[in-house]
Amino acid sequence: MSYIFIGLGNPGEEYAQTRHNTGRMLLEWFGKSADAEWKQSRDKAPATIAKVKVGKSPVTLVLPDTYMNKSGNSIKQLVAGSKAAEKMIVIYDDLDLPFGAAKISFNKSSGGHKGLESIIKVVKTEKFARIRVGISPVTPTGKIRKPKGEEAVTKVIMGTFKPDELAVLKKLSKKVNEALETFVALGLEKSMTGFN
Repeated sequence: MSYIFIGLGNPGEEYAQTRHNTGRMLLEWFGKSADAEWKQSRDKAPATIAKVKVGKSPVTLVLPDTYMNKSGNSIKQLVAGSKAAEKMIVIYDDLDLPFGAAKISFNKSSGGHKGLESIIKVVKTEKFARIRVGISPVTPTGKIRKPKGEEAVTKVIMGTFKPDELAVLKKLSKKVNEALETFVALGLEKSMTGFN
C-alpha cells in the first residue's frame, strides 16, 4: 500500500502564498525535488495528485482542490480507514507554533484547524502523522505572539508571506523533505526523533 502525503491549503492563485497554504507550498516543493508530475484527479477525488517514489516505496502526493474546511473530501477515496491512515502524513500551518518552527505530531486532536478536523472526520481516527508548521508572529526575542480573536487570526492566516519569510520557509522545506523521506524509509519514530 502506498504512502500518502497531503499538503493542506486553499486552491486558486489568490491563496497561493498565504500562510494558510503553508502545507500545500511545502508539499509542492517536495514534489519538485521528487520530479512529481501533477495531475488533476476528478474521478477519485477533488485533488491535484502526483505519484512518486521515495526509495523503492510508492508515495501519493495530494493537494486538495477543495477549500480548507472540506479537505477530507479530497482523500475519501484514497485513505480507506484507520489502517491506511498509518501511512499518511498531513502537512499544515499551525498558529500554536512560532513562524520558522515545525514539529511532527501523532494521534493528536485538530487543535481547531478546520482542514485537519475535516480529515479526522473522514478517516475516523486521529492516529496519523502530521507535520505542524508554525505561522505565528514572533517578538524580536523570538517569543511567540499568537493572534487573539477571530479578526486577528484571519489576518495572520490569510496574510501573504514576505520575501524574507519565504526564504525561511524554503530553508525549512529541506528539513521537511528529509522528515518525509525518513518517515517512509525508517518509520514515524525515527522521523520524529530526527525532526523534533
